[in-house]
Amino acid sequence: MPSASPSTIHRLDYQPPAFLVDHVFLAFEIGAKTVEVRTTLSLRRPPSVRPGASPGASPGASNALILQGRGLDTRRVALDGHDLSPDSYTIAGDHLTLTPPLGETFTLETTVVLDPTANTALEGLYVSGGMLCTQCEAEGFRRITWYLDRPDVMARFRVSITADRTRFPVLLSNGNLIHAESLPDGRHHTLWEDPFPKPSYLFALVAGDLALAEETFTTASGRAVALRFWVEHGNEQQVGHALASLRRAMAWDERVFGLEYDLDVYNVVAASHFNMGAMENKSLNVFNAKYVLARPETATDGDFLAIEAVIAHEYFHNWTGNRVTCRDWFQLTLKEGLTVFRDREFSSDMNNRGLQRIQQVRGLRAGQFPEDNSPMAHPIRPDSYVEINNFYTATVYEKGAEVIRMIHTLAGPEGFRRGMDCYFARHDGQAVTCEDFIAALEDGAGLDLKQFRRWYSQAGTPKVTARWSHDASARTFTLHLTQTTTPTQGLPQGQSEKLPLHLPVAVGLVGSGGDLPLRLAGENTPGGTTRVLSLTEAEQTFVFEDVPTAPVPSLFRGFSAPVVVSAALSDADLAFLLVHDSDAFNRWDAGQELATRVLLASIMGQPSPGQEIFLSAWSHVLAEWHTDPAFAAEALMLPGTSALGERLEVIPVEALHTSRKALLRNLAERNIETLIAVATHTPEETAGALDPVSVGLRRLRSLALAVLAEKGGETVQRLIEKRFQTAVGMTGQLGALSALLTLGTTAADPALAAFLEQWRHDNLVVNKWLGLQAGADWPDVLERVKTLTRHPLYNTLEPNKIYALIGGFTANLVHFHRADGQGYTFIADQVLALDGVNPHVAARLARSLIRWRRYDATRQDLMKTELRRIQARVGLSSDVGELLARALG
Repeated sequence: MPSASPSTIHRLDYQPPAFLVDHVFLAFEIGAKTVEVRTTLSLRRPPSVRPGASPGASPGASNALILQGRGLDTRRVALDGHDLSPDSYTIAGDHLTLTPPLGETFTLETTVVLDPTANTALEGLYVSGGMLCTQCEAEGFRRITWYLDRPDVMARFRVSITADRTRFPVLLSNGNLIHAESLPDGRHHTLWEDPFPKPSYLFALVAGDLALAEETFTTASGRAVALRFWVEHGNEQQVGHALASLRRAMAWDERVFGLEYDLDVYNVVAASHFNMGAMENKSLNVFNAKYVLARPETATDGDFLAIEAVIAHEYFHNWTGNRVTCRDWFQLTLKEGLTVFRDREFSSDMNNRGLQRIQQVRGLRAGQFPEDNSPMAHPIRPDSYVEINNFYTATVYEKGAEVIRMIHTLAGPEGFRRGMDCYFARHDGQAVTCEDFIAALEDGAGLDLKQFRRWYSQAGTPKVTARWSHDASARTFTLHLTQTTTPTQGLPQGQSEKLPLHLPVAVGLVGSGGDLPLRLAGENTPGGTTRVLSLTEAEQTFVFEDVPTAPVPSLFRGFSAPVVVSAALSDADLAFLLVHDSDAFNRWDAGQELATRVLLASIMGQPSPGQEIFLSAWSHVLAEWHTDPAFAAEALMLPGTSALGERLEVIPVEALHTSRKALLRNLAERNIETLIAVATHTPEETAGALDPVSVGLRRLRSLALAVLAEKGGETVQRLIEKRFQTAVGMTGQLGALSALLTLGTTAADPALAAFLEQWRHDNLVVNKWLGLQAGADWPDVLERVKTLTRHPLYNTLEPNKIYALIGGFTANLVHFHRADGQGYTFIADQVLALDGVNPHVAARLARSLIRWRRYDATRQDLMKTELRRIQARVGLSSDVGELLARALG
């Protein structure tokens, strides 16, 4: 049972380990139900903590060795080959403490027995679809054996696996396979060795009956690497895209960062039961199956692009996370923020950079900005935590990537590459800190990042206010910028005072003829049409010379810093930028701001002077859809409810929902002919093509169907039904089915039944079926979701199913936030039911309740009632308990 009062861990309390592990030998004997794990550790004291060393160097001066373990049935403990009596060690809670005299170097052996079938938390060694697999990040290794389970203890691992040959014909672990043999009793055995030191969180083991899809990649230095994807039988033909994505990622990393893969084999295993997206275990990645398996009939364009990104992300971790890892979990963004940046650069190079940036920022504003404005607000490097699983957040990942992007912008591509080269040269094979990374970037790229370091310690989303003026006689344009960040009172340590950050501001000036050449005061010649200004003070002024007529400023091009911008742009200025700005992101953002102004006015019951300008601009982009369908698909999408809610002090649930739907109906009525033309004339024949034009056409068609569905009517229903019936790929089929759901249950129920009948044997497609219904705008959607929890194809132990159905419902603004509070009660019931089964998943669901302060007083009371009901549970996990303590505190 979890501790009732888990302790808080503080970054500044870090102390180096009292012992180090040089070598680990793990022997797994896999039986019919249980697994015996025999572990041999070669340990030593660091020089600073050896007996007789100077006092105060480390807390490890104590003679005791304290190992972490959780739920282990311990059968043997031996020191230097001699079994220890029970009075020579103690097991209390999650710790094994050895009290006998310990020398400078010694060997410790333990034997434990595990029951993977009972491990529903999906951490450590567990069962997924009949196979055994592991998940050890962040602290899952302690569920496998007694160990110094912390990332700054790096050791070389050798792993022996023995199991029944028929039931478990595939036995995998990290590194290279150095021995395999069949045994006379029907079992077989493999021996794996990883020559690179790694922390325990990167350990992996898989045993099962799996099919293999394999290719070879030849590195720049000529080494042949076997790329092996292990999947359930029958899925071999669905890994082609993942394999191709891996090959492209390997080649890209060699070309852009000079980084080669370093072993002879790269294994990937697809698991149906997985709490997260994937795990970068050295040379044995374990993936959620949704990020491996794809074919056009069953996967959407979004699925294909996500697979490409996640495959690349886990591969890139081989260097940014594995070869150089984190000293402690407070440094998580060191590997995750950096690797998200790298996978986004890869995806941008493989696809349309401007469109990729739009999608990245849409996700940031919908997910991370609200987190910055919640009880879970924290810097990208937190200062304290109770449960580290709670800090695998959008802030650590997404905002962390934006911080790296800003360094890249300040340094330039060549300077950033020099900084990364310096980082790897200094720290390969080490567990390091964010300060180590920044210092290497400074030295390699020649930057001064002293002030920039504040991004690692300061929470919140900065707001930048821009004012400007044009002096026609002096031919100057003066830009005045101020930055502020709202105090973050919810942090445990408090951040009531915010200091100015270092913000790279990419600026362009757009005239009637396009972008103007930019020359700052004091410069002799223009320096291009986009300039990166460094905003480092609370207020700064920048003067551009030789500007003959008043331009419209294009600020933060490419979203050069993760900020909220307040600029005195008129509605006409925004419409002008939407048409004329050369920066794809700012063109899109201008349209989003126009739409936001119209919607906010409607929500507040006020007239919107810019409504006609927005409607005309929207119609103009739609009319020109054939010139750039991919951009049109992005530009015509209205801001989501999450992004809109962030613009309001109190989120008005019903008004926000009805205003958005009313605007969509207005757009449909004004553009009915063009929308029908888009919906009926964009081709289906390119269902498998992933080039930006083909993807954009399919995305645009689905958008047209969605807007038409808001208008409704028999003609629209027949059109959408025909699209659903004739769709070639999953993108088209799902887009049409989603539009049918908007039309209502009469139109949707037959299509939902047909869809399920067609795909009931494809687990990943069933998840799409569940998610669509959870997000429907139907009066009885909550009752339907409850019914679906009892459906034979729903599985309360499979995270993907839970995220699709229950998580999908929490994103359903108007129905999750029902005025009677029944949506809150349902989610609280789910959290309580899951907490003792899988605390990680329970905590993800509980997050939907913690922003109660953003809603009206009645909803606040209803949400707090459910939060307190959860909090009152005896034995509540630290995963959920920490979230609730911060939400209610």
